[in-house]
Amino acid sequence: MDEVVLRLKELLFPSIADVAVLSVDVNIEMVRVDARCTADGAACPACGVRSNQVHGSYLRFPADVPSGGRSVVLQLRVRRFACGNSGCARRTFVERIPGLTRRHSQRTDRLR
Repeated sequence: MDEVVLRLKELLFPSIADVAVLSVDVNIEMVRVDARCTADGAACPACGVRSNQVHGSYLRFPADVPSGGRSVVLQLRVRRFACGNSGCARRTFVERIPGLTRRHSQRTDRLR
């Protein structure tokens, strides 16, 4: 099963290094892909200081391109980090996954 998930990761996210596919559920109408970022931390978009202190996480559901005539539902768990720079105006920020999503986007980059 791990080999199947790894191959699906390569097919769905070929140019994105820090994404792990946790599970894939396929039925007649849709393909649901549960994924998360695997990077150790993220850089604050305001000040650039890297942080690995996770403040929380939540699910995003960006629309993706259909596959084999089925809609693809991406369930992406993203983490919110606490900025370690005391002089930064941002207290927390959400990790970004370049090549997959953009800030406030409801679609993946490849659907865009």
